[in-house]
Amino acid sequence: MSTPPDRAGRSDADPRARAPEGRRAPSPRGNARLVAAVVVAIAAVLGFLAWLDVKRDVADLRAEIAGRLTAADTADAQAKTRDAELSGALREAQAKLALLETRVAESQSQQAALDTLYRDLAPSRDELAVVEIEQGLALASQQLAIAANVPAAIAALQVADAKLARLDRPKFAPLRRAIAADLEKLKAVPYVDTAGVAGKLDAAIASIDALPLARDERLPAPVAAPSLAEAPAWSRFLREMWADLRGLIRVEVSERAVAPLVAPPQEYYLRENLRLRLLSARLSLIARNEPAFRADVKAADAWLRRYFDVRAKSATTVLAALASMASVTMATEVPELTRSLDAARALRSAQDARAEAPRGRP
Repeated sequence: MSTPPDRAGRSDADPRARAPEGRRAPSPRGNARLVAAVVVAIAAVLGFLAWLDVKRDVADLRAEIAGRLTAADTADAQAKTRDAELSGALREAQAKLALLETRVAESQSQQAALDTLYRDLAPSRDELAVVEIEQGLALASQQLAIAANVPAAIAALQVADAKLARLDRPKFAPLRRAIAADLEKLKAVPYVDTAGVAGKLDAAIASIDALPLARDERLPAPVAAPSLAEAPAWSRFLREMWADLRGLIRVEVSERAVAPLVAPPQEYYLRENLRLRLLSARLSLIARNEPAFRADVKAADAWLRRYFDVRAKSATTVLAALASMASVTMATEVPELTRSLDAARALRSAQDARAEAPRGRP
């Protein structure tokens, strides 16, 4: 059975018979070699391309490493420069600190020497406080003895007690107890506003010359008569005559006694006597003579009511001042600050004895 022809009308039975004349058909071994060569060529090209890529990556890596190394070298140089600058600044600061420590040590030694010298030459704070308190108590005692100034004495004792409380020393306890006892005695004394009462007396004395006398009282102004311009002449004549007759006689109803008549030459002596009474009351107030003070105030009040116009505003003011003075109560005896002064002087004497003792002995 014969092989069927292909599309070219050839048969595969004899390939050599079908090959064109002058050419030989390739063998299977030749085809394999060709394929192998092509594969080798492609592999070589791929390997070359891979080598180029690796070479380019290596070059980039080298450039990056070189840049980083350059930056690191620059940073290292800058760090070395800064380290040198900091080392110089540190050495300078250490030198300044050593100089300051030396000066501080010198200052401390000088301060210690000055403190020692001050303690040797100047009294202590406690000694100064005791001296000040003693002087304050002495002044307060003088104020009590001369002018009976109880508020000033109380203020001096309170200041002294506050100063001792700030110092807070056990050795000041006897002095504080003495001050507390004297304070209780002074607070029990009736308070008299000597300055205020004296001021009222001075105002009354200054207004004596302006006080109107009782005999100088003026009648109220007469009521104006109606106009008579349109009345007849005979009517005007009769009304004027009646007004003159009424003026000759004055009828006054008063509940007060008849004012005494004071001659003009005696008016001066009356005012001077009243002034002397008020001055005497002022002296009695300063001297704490309560009976004499009350007598002078009572006499001045009686003279005002008898010889002066008590309805005048100036006289009313003086009478009100005298009435307020009549209720003033003065202490018969003012306590002294003997206990506080003795305690302060004893404390100062003990301090002086310790100061005069040889150094090192208690």
